Amino acid sequence: MPATLIVGLDGTGSGDRAVAYAKKLANLIGDCELLVVYVIEWSPYTFQTAEENSERHKRREEEIVMATERVVNPAVSSLLADGIAARGIVRHGDVADLLNSVAEEENAEQIIVARTSEGGFVKRVFGTSTANLVMHASVPVTVVG
Repeated sequence: MPATLIVGLDGTGSGDRAVAYAKKLANLIGDCELLVVYVIEWSPYTFQTAEENSERHKRREEEIVMATERVVNPAVSSLLADGIAARGIVRHGDVADLLNSVAEEENAEQIIVARTSEGGFVKRVFGTSTANLVMHASVPVTVVG
C-alpha cells in the first residue's frame, strides 16, 4: 500500500511551495500518493432561515466547483504530469480540523502546508489554526517556509 501525504493548499503561490516539497518527498519515498486538499473556511454554526440555508448550500456547491477547477485540479494535473500519484479534494469547514480528519480518513503519514506572507494560510493556518494543527494532528505536520 502506498504512503499517503496530505498537501494543504491555500489558493496562493505558497501552495506551490507545499506541493514542490511534497513532490520531493514522494520521489524520495517512491511508492507514494499525494492528496491535495483545499479547505474553504465555513462555519456550520450560523443560524439562518430555511431559504437562507438553501442558498448557502447552493453557494457551497459553487465554491467547491470553483476551488476544484482553479486550485486543486491544476496542482493534481501538474503532479500527474511529473509521474506522481495524486488526487485532490475540496471541503468546507475548519482548516486544521479538516486537514487532520482527512489525514485520519486516508491513513496519511504526514500533512504538509506552507507558511506565507500573502494572506491565505498566514491568517487561516499559520496562527491559531497552525498551532491547533501542529499540536493536535494525529500525524506529523511539516510547515514549509
